Amino acid sequence: MKTIISPLADRLVLQQVDSQETTASGIILPDSAKEKPAEGTVIAIGKDVEEVHVGDTVLYGQYGPTEVKVDDTEYLIVKEEDVLAIIKGVK
Repeated sequence: MKTIISPLADRLVLQQVDSQETTASGIILPDSAKEKPAEGTVIAIGKDVEEVHVGDTVLYGQYGPTEVKVDDTEYLIVKEEDVLAIIKGVK
């Protein structure tokens, strides 16, 4: 059975957007050598969230989210006030 995360109040559940960084010479940097991107896709929202919707891609403060792992998938739980911007036009 798949576990469902339902955030409370003004919280969002995000799935971090993976970004592969490559240097100018073509060397791929491992995750341990780079900062985690502060970009995520909204998976679920709490009942008090007003400006962000499920499916939006957002930028969030690097130190605000709480990392959780459910069914071998990593998620971030963040308050709506920690969302810095909604990215429009992302596919």
